[in-house]
Amino acid sequence: MAAIKTTLNDASVTDFINTFAETEQRRKDGFELLKIMEDYTGYEAKMWGASMIGFGTYHYKSERSKQEGDWPLVGFSPRKAAISLYVYMGTPVNEALLKELGKFKTGKGCIYVNKLADIDIEVLKKMMSETIARLQEKFPA
Repeated sequence: MAAIKTTLNDASVTDFINTFAETEQRRKDGFELLKIMEDYTGYEAKMWGASMIGFGTYHYKSERSKQEGDWPLVGFSPRKAAISLYVYMGTPVNEALLKELGKFKTGKGCIYVNKLADIDIEVLKKMMSETIARLQEKFPA
């Protein structure tokens, strides 16, 4: 089985945003998301792999394979094409909240937004709460 590449590390979140976010708007949004997520979740931002900022952790065990590991409860990455938000689980509550979030696209396990101004931050916070609660329920410490 291949080793998981996205693991918790000691890299600087601030340095990452300053160097990885390619535009001034993406850096501004990155630092704003950093503050929102740290303040709202109560977890310190940590780097996961080379390009993901995560908040909190949980230990998962796959139901379909022998894979298991640690993963952030929620997170984001200020990628070139869009900001990737890792705040979503397909629960009925989050499905309903998606309709109120604003302008976005979805991918496998994440939400893509061009800029923070495109979404409702209060809805984002509700999605984080729902996701964290469901993950902690599914994977108790």
